[in-house]
Amino acid sequence: MDKEQSPIILWFRRDLRLTDHPALAAAAQTGRPVIPVFLRDQLVDDLGAAPKWRLGLGLSALSDSLERKGSKLILRSGPALAALEDLIRETGATDVYWSRAYDPESIGRDTQIKAALSAQGVTAKSFAGHLLFEPWTVATQAGQPFRVFTPMWRAVRGREVDAPKPAPSRIAAPRSWPQSDVLEAWNLGADMRRGAAVVRAHVEPGEAAAFAQLDEFTERLDAYPAKRDDLGDDGTSGLSEYLSLGEISPATIWHRVQSAGFSGSSGAEGFLRQLVWREFAYHLMYHTPHLLSANWKPEWDAFPWNTDTDTPEVRAWTMARTGIPVIDAGLRQMYVTGRMHNRVRMIVASYLTKHLMTDWKVGMDWFADCLVDWDPAANAMGWQWVAGSGPDASPFFRIFNPQTQAEKFDPTGAYVRRWLAEGQKNPPETALAYFDAVPVSWGLSPTDAYPDPVVDLKVGRQRALAAYEGRKHQ
Repeated sequence: MDKEQSPIILWFRRDLRLTDHPALAAAAQTGRPVIPVFLRDQLVDDLGAAPKWRLGLGLSALSDSLERKGSKLILRSGPALAALEDLIRETGATDVYWSRAYDPESIGRDTQIKAALSAQGVTAKSFAGHLLFEPWTVATQAGQPFRVFTPMWRAVRGREVDAPKPAPSRIAAPRSWPQSDVLEAWNLGADMRRGAAVVRAHVEPGEAAAFAQLDEFTERLDAYPAKRDDLGDDGTSGLSEYLSLGEISPATIWHRVQSAGFSGSSGAEGFLRQLVWREFAYHLMYHTPHLLSANWKPEWDAFPWNTDTDTPEVRAWTMARTGIPVIDAGLRQMYVTGRMHNRVRMIVASYLTKHLMTDWKVGMDWFADCLVDWDPAANAMGWQWVAGSGPDASPFFRIFNPQTQAEKFDPTGAYVRRWLAEGQKNPPETALAYFDAVPVSWGLSPTDAYPDPVVDLKVGRQRALAAYEGRKHQ
């Protein structure tokens, strides 16, 4: 087959969109047939319950979007290299395009695939798109990666971000389509069990939904600085799950929010800073990949954190039955919606790592199983930041007091009432839904008495401070 007419395989990963998709734009621009593909390899199978389930919804939405363009999403299972080689043999494709990933496992896989395909005479090309700035393009004056956020923000806040590319008007189809797995047969939501039906009511997947959410957020952008920490009246963007799966690009968000700032929005600068915080996490993961699995600061390796996930305290935390209302409310919000308010994530993480003296990796892994907006870099950095073991960390001696945090950010108790049924005469559906989402084996009922605190807040704080003091003398 003439290379000018040979198909291009477009390998979708965490980039489930058509707009501002550099790899797709490049493939479509050639005028050659494009075969969109998603591969269920080991990295997909290793995802936690909620992220894997949410991925399935995203793939269904992407498939619909491609069909409206006269194209089709081909699904294949198995090791990625073998799956791609099979498709190349079946279709005569001479090129494979994909969007870059930045976690160490994906980098290792992609490097191997690129080398193997190149040795076979197949062009394998990766493209930007998941970040605003490629990690190797941002450095200190000494040429080193930034290890502290604020200097990085100052370095990039005035940088030009490439304008978003429109979705292709046409995606040329091959003469015949290769066979595809059936998405429903993958059963990506199996591990969610009965929780899937509960969370589904709070999830609107796909690129169109992502743009609708961006539209809604920019309408209230002015209130972002004052509302972003208000638990009772959530003022966050609601864009995290769309960014996680690449259903919208960070460049699209950046330009929309920046434009609002040029028009006088007082909330633009603060939100753009948060978007760069995401970049900071990815750049750290790329340059120091142990961020995902070990203390970023090795001096924390000897810290006496509990690593047992089966202690009464940790079980109470995972069941959202700690006896601390804002902690339990946050965890229950996660079980019902698949998300948790960002301020509450910090409070919940601080409580586990400090009041309960439990290793941050326990919490990181639990979130990786329960969050529909799970993101490898943000999840790891967030937990390490709160625990004190990470880059640009909150001072290790800072211990969020859940009670005072609730008084400050949920002064009317609206957030807690929304998610805790116990003690309310007529609890809202949001609070009752928790009991429908969690495992039956937990044996919980909204008529149960609310538990006493598993650890007295003052005692937990003193215990943590004593451990920190001991750390100084190690």
